[in-house]
Amino acid sequence: MKFIDYVKITVKAGAGGRGCVSFRREKYVPRGGPDGGDGGRGGHIIFKATNHLNTLLDLKYQREYKAGKGQHGMGKKMQGKDGKDRLITLPVGTLIKDAHTEDMLADLDKDGKEAIIAQGGRGGLGNAHFATPTRQAPRFAQKGEEGETKTLIIELKLLADVGLIGLPNAGKSTLLSVISSARPKIAEYPFTTLVPVLGVVKLENYRSFVVADIPGLIEGAHRGLGLGFQFLRHIERTSILLHLVDISEMVEGDPVENFKKINKELEIYSSLLVKKTQVVVGTKLDIAGNGKRLNRLAHYCKTEKIHFFSVAAVSGKGIRRLISYLSVQLKDRER
Repeated sequence: MKFIDYVKITVKAGAGGRGCVSFRREKYVPRGGPDGGDGGRGGHIIFKATNHLNTLLDLKYQREYKAGKGQHGMGKKMQGKDGKDRLITLPVGTLIKDAHTEDMLADLDKDGKEAIIAQGGRGGLGNAHFATPTRQAPRFAQKGEEGETKTLIIELKLLADVGLIGLPNAGKSTLLSVISSARPKIAEYPFTTLVPVLGVVKLENYRSFVVADIPGLIEGAHRGLGLGFQFLRHIERTSILLHLVDISEMVEGDPVENFKKINKELEIYSSLLVKKTQVVVGTKLDIAGNGKRLNRLAHYCKTEKIHFFSVAAVSGKGIRRLISYLSVQLKDRER
């Protein structure tokens, strides 16, 4: 399924029905008086979160949504039927913003959460409401109000506890495939991961946490180089960032400098990201060579008081220790 996480759509709530102009006419009841009923309310535009979706693909191909109109009022003070609401389901983690003001209208962060984004128009009053002692036969009624029309930005931010970041080929997908049942694409060329991938890490006592593998960043991502940083929105909600750094003897560049380059891109995107709890993971420990790159990165993290782990995902070395640490950290944050 194609992964779509940003769309712009237009929604229009239904107009209210007009009130009725009617007079009571029954045999043997002279001067029955006005009995026009009210118009029905126009349908609302309602968004609802569901765990059964993980992309905004449906919204990409349909950009306009309308709710039903309210029925007009009728005689004998009968109110018109309300217009049918339009329910639009979205993945959990979706943000809804006004495209013109950029105001946040709703954050659908829980399964089943609903939000009325565009209100249907109010139905008009029938002429029965306008009768007075001096105006006993009003021959007018209200028109129904128009429903709200809005242009919206729909933005999906995956809900994950841990976000994996790093240069392309740092070993993010391999690590995710080892610690969870996710099966991301793994290859020796860069940018193997083209869209975010979620994996669930299962722990003892039926506990678990969710990890998001974010497509690799490179220096200059803020200028659109590589895949840019269009997917960084998916780690804005995470509690912990796992910054993977390749410490193998085959990779180019200094590991500390590679670490700083990615953090610089994070800071350009949002200063809040660099303030998140960050854990550095030296990957590909099994082919680290003489260990100089490993020692340099470990020394830097110790100096900067950053938690550091080294792992070999293929052999599983260091994985259990890393998972145990993450489990404790996330459990503490739940309290």
